[in-house]
Amino acid sequence: ISDAELLASLGIDLNADDDLTQLKHVRSRQEIKSAEEIAQRSLCRDFATFKPMFKQIKQALKIGDRQTIKYQDDATINADDLFILEGHIILIAEKGESFVSDYGLLNSRLRVIYDNGTESDLLLRSLQRALNKDKTSRRITKIATDYGPLFSQDQLIEFTPSSNPETDITTGYIYVLRSQSDDPFIAANRSVIHKIGVTGGDVKKRIANAKKDPTYLLADVDVVATFKLENINPKKLEALLHKFFDHTRLAVELPDRFGYAVKPKEWFLLPLEAIEAVVQAIQDGTIDHYVYDQATASLVQR
Repeated sequence: ISDAELLASLGIDLNADDDLTQLKHVRSRQEIKSAEEIAQRSLCRDFATFKPMFKQIKQALKIGDRQTIKYQDDATINADDLFILEGHIILIAEKGESFVSDYGLLNSRLRVIYDNGTESDLLLRSLQRALNKDKTSRRITKIATDYGPLFSQDQLIEFTPSSNPETDITTGYIYVLRSQSDDPFIAANRSVIHKIGVTGGDVKKRIANAKKDPTYLLADVDVVATFKLENINPKKLEALLHKFFDHTRLAVELPDRFGYAVKPKEWFLLPLEAIEAVVQAIQDGTIDHYVYDQATASLVQR
């Protein structure tokens, strides 16, 4: 049999425009490596254990006990961390021992549980790449009770700082503002009239249009202090501060741009030093020992 006949019997057409340097039906080494790193999802056999937890997480997000923040490129990933990836809530159920990858980077094997009842055996670096690639990916913050209660039976209590600062997640900022209003009362007491607020974003952006907003007393404001929050629910901490200083709240009423009366509720008649002292007491976990005394403008023992 001739060569041509042999090739024909094997289904090879000598006249076809084929290039022997181009591989067909063969994955590149890069594709193979990627497939090895990104493991296939499988059914989570013990999902009944995780299902109630996912339900609680969704409820906490709905009522604001948990927040979502943008995943920062190649940020730390640890066991029990929660993320939103491709529309699914995922839990890092287990994190294996660290090892050095081909590129000299630390890596580890993860057990990742998805809220749809599946799981995957991912490498940490693969999950980081997936979170970076997904423009809608988010990190889900821990709730306040994960770090110590913010509230006791009838008083705002304690915040226990994290023991691992390297993995702390910035969840917002407390900001203290002072009004530039030319109102006679505000002008006369400017140094002891402060707005206490909390934001998860940039403080300067938050106050950019202050002079058009009755919430800011229809005047520009000065930022006199900011405090970074880590691993804690900003709204609950704001409620803590407002409740603690409730008896010093400034009673004021201003018209909005449509003429309707607006009563800003975040302005307080107290010195900056008192606010700083309360923030420090929250940090120390001793806030339940004190009350704010208007007569002396200071914290006093209960």
